[in-house]
Amino acid sequence: MNFFKAFLASCLGSLAALIVLGVLAVLLFLGAIASLSNTDTRTTVKDNAVLHLKLDVPITEAEIEDPLEGLPLPGAVSSIGLLPLKRALQHAKTDPKIKGIYLDLSMFMAGYGVAREIRGALLDFKTSGKWIVAYSEFYTEQAYYIVSAADKIFLHPEGEIEFNGLAIEVSFFKRLFDKLDIKPQIFRVGDFKSAVEPFMLDHMSNENRLQLNELISDMNTAMLQDISESRAIELTRLREMSDKMLVTNTQSALAMGLIDSLYYYDQVLQDLKERLNLEKNGTINFVKYNKYKKSFSTYTGSKNEIAVIVADGEIYPGKASLGVIGSDTFAEELRKARTNNKVKAIVVRINSPGGSALASDVMWREIKLASNVKPVIASMSDYAASGGYYLAMACDTIVAQPTTITGSIGVFSVLFDMSTFLDSKIGITFDQVKTGEIGELITVTRPLTNVEKAIWQKKTDDIYESFTAKAADGRGMSVEALKKVASGRVWTGTQAKERGLVDVLGTYEDALAIAANKAGIGNDYKTRYYPVPKSFIQEWLSGMEENAETKALKSSLGEHYSTYLQLIKMKTMQGSQARMPFELTIQ
Repeated sequence: MNFFKAFLASCLGSLAALIVLGVLAVLLFLGAIASLSNTDTRTTVKDNAVLHLKLDVPITEAEIEDPLEGLPLPGAVSSIGLLPLKRALQHAKTDPKIKGIYLDLSMFMAGYGVAREIRGALLDFKTSGKWIVAYSEFYTEQAYYIVSAADKIFLHPEGEIEFNGLAIEVSFFKRLFDKLDIKPQIFRVGDFKSAVEPFMLDHMSNENRLQLNELISDMNTAMLQDISESRAIELTRLREMSDKMLVTNTQSALAMGLIDSLYYYDQVLQDLKERLNLEKNGTINFVKYNKYKKSFSTYTGSKNEIAVIVADGEIYPGKASLGVIGSDTFAEELRKARTNNKVKAIVVRINSPGGSALASDVMWREIKLASNVKPVIASMSDYAASGGYYLAMACDTIVAQPTTITGSIGVFSVLFDMSTFLDSKIGITFDQVKTGEIGELITVTRPLTNVEKAIWQKKTDDIYESFTAKAADGRGMSVEALKKVASGRVWTGTQAKERGLVDVLGTYEDALAIAANKAGIGNDYKTRYYPVPKSFIQEWLSGMEENAETKALKSSLGEHYSTYLQLIKMKTMQGSQARMPFELTIQ
């Protein structure tokens, strides 16, 4: 019997060792591929080439590379970084081997601020005399806005084009909470701080409807003006086409001048060949973006550095991760840039709807300290609202796109009383003892007392007073004047500039130029981006872990999984928040 025990233990030990070795081998293999992908192996671009821009992945501020792109591996992530993309377009503009751009775009996975940055880079590319040809089987509203910068816009004869203006749809959960016996306990400052409205109403408030109407109207006007200039169509005519949805099929899109021709793909290729002076059976030298960006170097030997610190995502305390601005990570990068003598100026690139009020203040302090010793410029992307604006207001100069969603200077606090839900739906009850009149201030297991509610409202009021005082100081305004444009209301970049919340309407390049000018370094500088993005392996392993957890939860919770997701969302909203006043999806 002892022999069989020893034999079985030996087999199990060997099996375990083989599994561990197998996992290590896979990780080493993936690491080797990732390392090879990160080497400085340059792509050789052939003469008479066309840059193929297929923007079919999420557009983020920083770039996440996937060296195993195309392989069926779970958890793999990739994106196109806005700033690296703009660098590539700037280089292609003067690259003698690149004759033009083939723009392949149907749906766009970013906001209108990012869309305008890319569109502006495409227009700048065209100033070289080179051409841009766009083709797709389908154009969303955002995609069409970008491709309207092209010299020629082609659409599949049986394709579709969306051109009927913008819309915002807000989800409301009050009736769900009523059914689940979950009671939101809400404290807010400002008539327009409506992030909590989905928990307390089943429709938009008049204040929220007003600000959303004005927001998308201003954004839509900015887009139509840009399209009007590029397509040589009167603005009033474009507005009529959009408001009344006169474009209902490909023929009407062609007749009204939104597109140039209805082509099949082979006809588009023939158009490109003619532009390149190729024979009918000639081969087009396409170079994809992910290859082209490796064909050149932006290295400069300058001793002057402008540190670009990227704040992309929601704001939370702790470390940064994909889609999360961690206050610890951000503050550490600011301190490094402030104390590094080689860093002559700092650009804070912000794309955030806000988040934790405390985390926002932690980062505000570091920006304020940095601005005392060197120029700090804010460059706003799609969003710089609430907590995102909290970061910007500490900077010397604020640069925004006309379509940037910003402002939302306000605070709310929300706690969810789930005691009835836990009792009636799950059968869990709670009881407590305490040494004083006040119990836990953050709890879901019981309703707050009137005294505790008063404490929460005062905490919320105090944070708002601090927020508005710091914003007024940063903008050189009186607190009274600042509060007139606060109350949690959001504005477009254009509206914010008119109200003194923004200094300059411009691009990321404009922010860099302002930073260099204030630092007195002219064009003698290099840029570096912080924090350094995680490696592919780090993101892949993180994705694997998340997928495993998700599968386990779905299996355990079954039909209750969706309820769990809602509870997790509520957990992130607990306590005092400086967030945008709604979850924004513009269609």
